[in-house]
Amino acid sequence: MADYTTIDDPSAHFQVKLWTGNATTRTIDLDNNATMQPDFSWIKSRSNTFEHYWENSTNGTNKYLRSNSSAAEETGTVITYNSTGFGIGSGAENNTNATTNVGWFWKANGGTTASFTESGNNPGGTHQANTTAGFSIVAYTGTGGAGTVSHGLSATPRVIMVKRTSGVADWNVYHASNTSAPETDYLVLNTEAATSDNTRWNDTAPTTSVFSVGTDDAVNGDASTYLAFVFAEKQGYSKFGSYVGNGNADGAFIYTGFKPAWIMVKNITDSGVSWMIQDHKRDINNPVHHRLKANATTAEATNINQMDFLSNGFKCRVNDSSWNLSGKTYIYMAFAENPFVTSTGTPTTAR
Repeated sequence: MADYTTIDDPSAHFQVKLWTGNATTRTIDLDNNATMQPDFSWIKSRSNTFEHYWENSTNGTNKYLRSNSSAAEETGTVITYNSTGFGIGSGAENNTNATTNVGWFWKANGGTTASFTESGNNPGGTHQANTTAGFSIVAYTGTGGAGTVSHGLSATPRVIMVKRTSGVADWNVYHASNTSAPETDYLVLNTEAATSDNTRWNDTAPTTSVFSVGTDDAVNGDASTYLAFVFAEKQGYSKFGSYVGNGNADGAFIYTGFKPAWIMVKNITDSGVSWMIQDHKRDINNPVHHRLKANATTAEATNINQMDFLSNGFKCRVNDSSWNLSGKTYIYMAFAENPFVTSTGTPTTAR
């Protein structure tokens, strides 16, 4: 029998961590796989209206972006990375005394990058790829002409998040399940918008080696610099798809092939609906109801019975515009706590 997954321990590639601020410089270890050194961190205060801070080991942890903002990359250290987790300073916003905080951490390639050269309209830069987990951090310099960018995954991406680092520009998101023509449509991570414009992805789907960029300054301005966070699906570890809501408490069931650790959902039918994030550490039992918005600085909120995390997917438990309105289409990103069935055939139990 073929292996169900090649990733029996998802925590070697992705982890969620909670901590309470104490205004003291310290080191915080991740909870699960002790050898996971982060390459990409997404940090948010749960109790305060602070920014969403993104750092990575390609550009260095002395720089950060914010998923809730169109601002350029800024200088400043939120956290640093080490072999068992991260360090945080006494003056960090997400270490303010008595505040509650969450961090989401992905592993790429330990900070080691591979270079690719500009050729014609094709941007040059570096990629730092974790081919096992289907994740790469791509840093490139735009050309202003439609071209392709190497991602290093040897698999076709289903999600690409691009941010101009040298100037103000919205986050542009490619999602393979975004309507019937995702290469002409894009989502905006820092707002609630969904738009159609082939100047982002040049009306061309990504391949196992490259993704396409058009002529818009948000993704490929001449001499501008960019970061792209690129994700390919890996069975039993990650899933990037869509579903249609049914508008009741016995809601839509979405099969992922694993027990989720983290899910981000976006309503792409209606305007004015945020990107919603839930995880298995802020809610250790069902129903999962603590949520944060990727596009807003607002503190964590709770809503009753939003969804259940199951051994093989998730199930909506509410009639709500963010999750499960009847007939509305939702796209999602999900990462595993455990595969539904391991490579040795061992099943995962539900909560």
